[in-house]
Amino acid sequence: MRTVILRRGLVALFVAAVSLGAITQAQAETLRIGYQKYGTLVLLKAKGTLEKRLAAQGVDVQWTEFPGGPQLLEGLNVGSIDFGVTGETPPVFAQAAGADLLYVAYEPPAPHSEAILVPKDSPIKSVKDLKGKKVVLNKGSNVHYLLVRALEDAGLKYTDIQTVFLPPADARAAFERGSVDAWVIWDPYQAAAEQQLQAHTLRDGQGIVDNHQFYLATKPYAQKNPEVIKTLVEEVRAVGEWSKANPEDVTKQVSPLLGLPQDITLTSVKRQGYGALFLTPDVVAAQQKIADSFYQLKLIPKPLSIKDVIWTPPAAVAKAQ
Repeated sequence: MRTVILRRGLVALFVAAVSLGAITQAQAETLRIGYQKYGTLVLLKAKGTLEKRLAAQGVDVQWTEFPGGPQLLEGLNVGSIDFGVTGETPPVFAQAAGADLLYVAYEPPAPHSEAILVPKDSPIKSVKDLKGKKVVLNKGSNVHYLLVRALEDAGLKYTDIQTVFLPPADARAAFERGSVDAWVIWDPYQAAAEQQLQAHTLRDGQGIVDNHQFYLATKPYAQKNPEVIKTLVEEVRAVGEWSKANPEDVTKQVSPLLGLPQDITLTSVKRQGYGALFLTPDVVAAQQKIADSFYQLKLIPKPLSIKDVIWTPPAAVAKAQ
């Protein structure tokens, strides 16, 4: 009898241990977020509100910084992150490369937050003057489409210029050395070059591109964790509303992270779009136009269907829009 009782006790302890292990495993689930040095996710990371809300769902948050959108989406493609934010163009290149991603939400337009810059003493006075010139940019970034559209608007072909592909820090060095004629770049690098180097803005996005920021997730993660995605969107939206109302406070918080003076940071902050909205048909159509343009220019190897990679939130989540 004692043996039976002992065995039953051991079984009970084993079951309890397994159950505890399962709970610990569930609590150890991690949401891996990719972010860049500048933008709403930096503010969300600093506030810590997301971590508090997701802790109640048994989810930890891990943050990884990337130098640009293409690098961030490569991280998403290889499975090192679950969620991130980039400009318009990186998701197009990532989808063309076979990344299993979904567009989750977008920020309002920020057309002044990217530009084609030339040195202060440059003889280049218009986009037409770029014909035959060297233009440096981060390949596959949001400014890639700005360049395409600006050339098109000026009556030039993409092949009329010489593109040089470098990440922002190396691009700025080339720009300062004078080894390139123009630099296509986004904030806060744009604002820093305008004020520190007195770079001249040849053309920004106004009238030719929206310059949306997109929040993206891996397809498996978004489909498996709709409540986590809902919480993310809500927190990004809340931080965006606060940022719009408090640009000076945002500047004080972000300036040390960027290593930039507050006047430069404030310029960038005021030009940014803030919010998190679920994608509308118009935004999907605009993104499709970008994909079509890059395919026609042979910058991506195949045509894409953007509507096929849009996350559809469950009804309860969609009502929160």
